[in-house]
Amino acid sequence: MLAIIVPYYKYSFFETTLKSLTNQTNKNFKVYIGDDCSPENPIDLLEKYKSEIDFVYQKFENNLGKDSLVKHWERCLNLASTEEWFIILGDDDVLANNYVASFYNNINIINNDYKVVRFASCNIDENGNETSKLFQNPVIESSVDFFFKERRSSLSEYVFNKKKALEIGFKDFPLAWCTDILAVLELSDFGNVYTINDAIAYIRVSDKSISGNKKLDKLKSQAAFEFLHYLLVLNKNVFNTFQRDELLKEIKGLYLNDKKNISFFLRLSKVYISKFLFKAYFNFLKQIFRSLSKKSKSGI
Repeated sequence: MLAIIVPYYKYSFFETTLKSLTNQTNKNFKVYIGDDCSPENPIDLLEKYKSEIDFVYQKFENNLGKDSLVKHWERCLNLASTEEWFIILGDDDVLANNYVASFYNNINIINNDYKVVRFASCNIDENGNETSKLFQNPVIESSVDFFFKERRSSLSEYVFNKKKALEIGFKDFPLAWCTDILAVLELSDFGNVYTINDAIAYIRVSDKSISGNKKLDKLKSQAAFEFLHYLLVLNKNVFNTFQRDELLKEIKGLYLNDKKNISFFLRLSKVYISKFLFKAYFNFLKQIFRSLSKKSKSGI
C-alpha cells in the first residue's frame, strides 16, 4: 500500500490538494496529514472529505517547520503505518487523477529494481494555470545523469521506498532546499530512478511557496552551498572528474555572489586543498582578486 504524507501548514490551496486525492481512480492509499501547528485550522475541510479519503490527522503542538522543514517531514512520515512506499505531497500541490493507478500499474517492475520513482511534472500558479512545459524523463535514468542534465525537481513528484528512506533519512538543509534532490541521489544509491510519464504532479509556484518567494533567496543560496559542499566531500566515488569540476564551478559561483561570507570561502578552500587541486585553487583566488579589483576601481 502507498502512504501519502501531507505536511500541512497553508490553508489557501489545501482543498484543491484534497480534491486531487478524492479524484484518484485507484483508492489503494492512505493519507497522513501532519499539521505543523498552523494558525489556519483545516478541520472544516477534513470533515468535508472524511467520507472520501482514508486519512489520519495529527495536529502537532509546536511549529517545527519554521526551524526545520525536514524534521517536520520526518515526524509526519512517522505517522505512517505498514505502507512500503510513500509520497510527501505539498499542501498546495495537485496529483493527476491517474497518479496512484499509474504507480500500481508499474509496481512489479518497481519492486524488483528501484527505490525511487519519479512522475512527470508541471508547474502551476495560484489559479491552477500551467506555467511551465510538461517535464518528462527517460523511463530508466541514472540519478547522477539527471542531476547534471536538469536540476529542477520537487518533492511531490517522487515516490520513495519507506524502508530505504528511514535507513538513510533526509538531509536537513535550510528551507529543505535541495533536500529532495539529494534524497533522489542517496535513496537510489546514486543509481537508477524509474520514471512514470503518463501521470503528472502539478507543482504550485506562488509567492506563498518557498520556490516562488524571492525574499528567501539568500537562504536558498546557503542551502545550495551546503548541498554542493556535501556532494564534494562525499567519501564515495560517484562523480567523474568532469562532474566534480562542474560541482566546483557551481559552488564557486555561489561564493563569488556572496564574497562577504567567510564561511563559504574557508569551506571551499578546504575542499580545494584536501583534494590537492592547487592549480584550480590558485585560479579561484585570482578570480576573487580580479573581482575585488573591479569593484574598487568602479568605486563600489
